[in-house]
Amino acid sequence: MNSALFPDLVVNGEKIPHAIVANETQNHDAPSGKPGIAWRKAANAVAIRTLLLQEAKALALVPDPIEVGPGQYETDEEALIRGLLDEAVDVGTPEDEDIVAEWEKDPERFRAPPLWEVSHILCAADPRDKAATDKAMQHAESLSILVTANPKAFADIAAKESDCSSKLLGGALGQLGPSDTVPEFEAVLRHLVEGEVTNAPVQTRHGWHIIRMDAVAKGEVLPFRAVRQKITEAMEKAEWASNARVFVKALVESAEIQGADFKPI
Repeated sequence: MNSALFPDLVVNGEKIPHAIVANETQNHDAPSGKPGIAWRKAANAVAIRTLLLQEAKALALVPDPIEVGPGQYETDEEALIRGLLDEAVDVGTPEDEDIVAEWEKDPERFRAPPLWEVSHILCAADPRDKAATDKAMQHAESLSILVTANPKAFADIAAKESDCSSKLLGGALGQLGPSDTVPEFEAVLRHLVEGEVTNAPVQTRHGWHIIRMDAVAKGEVLPFRAVRQKITEAMEKAEWASNARVFVKALVESAEIQGADFKPI
């Protein structure tokens, strides 16, 4: 990206190196052939980050990085921004009647995790090996045709052809719940109905699968008392995000900024 085509970013007199904005562009999408949109999004993001850091320094905040993962800590800049927002953004506890009202909007949203009883036929392949993956896909497609032609033969086909140890049980994996399998497999389970077989092989990091949903136990709707805390936390999080946006907007409106454009794209 030719930075000469884009204006300098200056925030309250502080000039931001083009390299910082250019590096930020990788975090923002844009239509093909329109790098200016990615640059504009990046410039806006960098301008806001700069404003927050300027405000944190004006308040003489001291960075206190916290651990955000095993052995991973915030940078000083991240810690300053978090500290600033902790001070500037106030969130109250929702009233009981508001929590109840939120739950009553749609109690169906709050269910116990589902259980799926599943069988599959696996044609294993390392996704890094294109030749092996293509071969496994072709084999899975041929098996899928056999299963479609004779659904009652699923267990026999699994016993003869599957590359999973579940072949000993006719492909049966037993009961699975959320997070019991890889995400790409689980995503398919969420859309299958009882007795349904995938109409085409499904690829995961393990290879290609033909999946049959043997039974579905949809989680029961949870009573209000069981989800009250979850709703409270979600409402507090939403209020925090809203108040944070108001705080940032006020900083932007009171600042002198060149090289950024906060009008809707």
